Amino acid sequence: MQRGMEPFPHVRVAGGPRERGRAYGEQARERIGISISAYEEVFLAYAGWDWAQVRREAERYRAPIAAFDPRYIEEMLGIAEGAGVDLEDVLSINVRTEVMFAAKARAAAAASARQGECSAFAVLPEMSTNGHTLLGQNWDWLLHCFDTVVVLEAEQDEGPNYVSVVEAGLLAKTGMNSSGLGVTTNALVTQDDRGEPGIPYHVVLRAFMDCETISDALAVAQRGFRSSSANYLLAHRDGIAVNLETTPGDFSRIFLLFPEDGVLLHTNHYRSVAFDRKDVSRWVMPDSPFRLERMKSELSAAGGKLSLDLFRTLLADHANYPSGVCCHPDRRLDPHDQGATVASVLMDLDARRAWVSDGHPCTAPYRELDLGGILAKPSPVREGMPA
Repeated sequence: MQRGMEPFPHVRVAGGPRERGRAYGEQARERIGISISAYEEVFLAYAGWDWAQVRREAERYRAPIAAFDPRYIEEMLGIAEGAGVDLEDVLSINVRTEVMFAAKARAAAAASARQGECSAFAVLPEMSTNGHTLLGQNWDWLLHCFDTVVVLEAEQDEGPNYVSVVEAGLLAKTGMNSSGLGVTTNALVTQDDRGEPGIPYHVVLRAFMDCETISDALAVAQRGFRSSSANYLLAHRDGIAVNLETTPGDFSRIFLLFPEDGVLLHTNHYRSVAFDRKDVSRWVMPDSPFRLERMKSELSAAGGKLSLDLFRTLLADHANYPSGVCCHPDRRLDPHDQGATVASVLMDLDARRAWVSDGHPCTAPYRELDLGGILAKPSPVREGMPA
């Protein structure tokens, strides 16, 4: 199969949560079906769980999600209606990270699973060539995602509009909203990832899209019990960036990192000196430290201020192939364990512009997303802001 030859489909939705979800499901019906079928195979291979068992496990997360924000359950109900599947199917793919490491399946999953290997960056205005806040990442995951990724563009009746590059049927992933907040993410794993029901990883990502400010985003991450470890690298057009390294738990299990010399980089291992658990991430993703150091060294060698053109080159880097910044399948592994860079995303938060590489950035040229002005929606919290 040729990777990155066809642009990811655009899904455009508007209205309230149920209405947006239904439109999403209708437009992405085929890809949602592929995603459900693919994860049915993944769970069987990783944990020996059939889909009925996965659905039962996923149902345990419904009440915590509803307590966190019932609108996200409404969105999933709409997606299920539009795609012609059950809510439990949509719920299952939205909690796939948590179910993979559920208590009964964790040992089997950890023995074989290679989590997503992602490389992310943020650049503050003082270090960018155009004086803007820049953000982006390579998103690496399982090979079936080449056939399931969509570009979701949402106009909300309430809250910011947003665009997200995401697996079909999931609520959100990497993206930016009309209030100037951008979101990238990296998988992390600790010994505390046991699938205890709470707020799932992809629901946290969706909640970030509703945030007006970067402190709103931190408040969201701190609200309630999160089910899984994850890294969130966030930036705002105000010229602020922060990295949240998290483990399952409440506000006390978030470790903050800030830019150094105007740049913030992250891959798939913990960097905070305050982190006090076992970093399973580095065990299942041993390439992570090398990707981080490669990014650091290449940026240092470039010298001076940084541009998105520089990151276009860096995100296509093949040092430590096949597990480089631009990740390719490792044919030595079982097919279910093979991953690759399925998409690369670049964002200029000040200009409200985004570019995506539909597959490997070494071969799939970045194309600018035509967002039709959806990110021009004014932020109500900035009304009356002094000049």
